[in-house]
Amino acid sequence: MPIKKFNPITPGTRHKIGNAYTEITTDKPEKSLVEGKSHSGGRNHTGKMTMRHTGGGHKRKYRIIDFKRDKDGVPAKVVSIEYDPNRTAFIALLNYADGEKRYIIAPDKLKVGDSVLSGSKATPDTGNALFLSDVPLGSNIHSIEMQPGKGAALARSAGTYCTMMGREGKYAIIKLPSGEVRRILLTCKVVMGRTSNPDHGLLATGKAGKSRWLGIRPRVRGVAMNPVDHPMGGGEGRASGGHPRSRTGIMAKGQKTRNVNKSSSRLIISKRK
Repeated sequence: MPIKKFNPITPGTRHKIGNAYTEITTDKPEKSLVEGKSHSGGRNHTGKMTMRHTGGGHKRKYRIIDFKRDKDGVPAKVVSIEYDPNRTAFIALLNYADGEKRYIIAPDKLKVGDSVLSGSKATPDTGNALFLSDVPLGSNIHSIEMQPGKGAALARSAGTYCTMMGREGKYAIIKLPSGEVRRILLTCKVVMGRTSNPDHGLLATGKAGKSRWLGIRPRVRGVAMNPVDHPMGGGEGRASGGHPRSRTGIMAKGQKTRNVNKSSSRLIISKRK
């Protein structure tokens, strides 16, 4: 996916690096797979702010994505590759042989006119959904289920993929994008290939207004606050603020935040770096 650099005709375009969207084939979503999406602005049901730096942003409609890929044995043709404002990867519209339409997260290099299949009869080609028991070792996979039939949970954002390392009893050994190596049941489904839009990390917004369009409000640094407002606040002049930590005192570096009693912890072979 190519990116484009803008000519500095305004201060906002001087450092802007945008997406060329050459893979996108249509700008109108499938009406039957679109529904309204409300925004809370970071407030809960009583109106109290529970999430900072959230609010505003452009209106969005939610595209209903098929994360389960449970239509086994029915071939589908790729009708279009589309932009989704709710995620970093692109989405693909599938038209199944029985007439049903569904959206999936588009794998990289999937093109309009390609055919995809899910289930035990599917071959390990890009876009096909297989059980982990059928995936060849060393393959790149994405949209991975953590529990059979629950739907994809891992490796769904732009340009990400996991690697199939091996099998151990009823488990597959998967290396995640973070570097973590863990076991996942062989009866879970995955999609072959990596996700689309791999150059997403190279983009630069160019101006603060772009963040506001995305619903991100300004963030004040802790060291710029007073001691009453933040653990890193206060001090004469531009004081560094001591150890990096959150507003509630949770250390930003070194402190373990994972719940030790989490049931899936026993399935982790080696933690992320």
